[in-house]
Amino acid sequence: MDLETEVRGDLLVVRVQEERIDAAAAIEFKDRMRELVDTPASRVLLDLSCVTFLDSSGLGAVVAVMKLLGPDRRLELAALGPVVRKVFRLTRMDRVFTIHERVSDAL
Repeated sequence: MDLETEVRGDLLVVRVQEERIDAAAAIEFKDRMRELVDTPASRVLLDLSCVTFLDSSGLGAVVAVMKLLGPDRRLELAALGPVVRKVFRLTRMDRVFTIHERVSDAL
């Protein structure tokens, strides 16, 4: 799973450099995120601009990362494409996560 990180003050930006977060990639995504969120930051922003497909396993992996961060750290999302945005809207997870149109909006 190709993930790139950048620290901007109290914000850790994680860019997903994959087109899909699905059943085949969900476990690897969670494992990589577990490693990356060790970086001290009160907010974690997941840049999903490259992701064109997210299934229920991928959604579950994103929720698992949110739970991994605990109550003191927030997981925010940015740059959701139409298919990914629809998954979050249909499952009402768009009410759980803070979703930004662009990464720059979260800064």
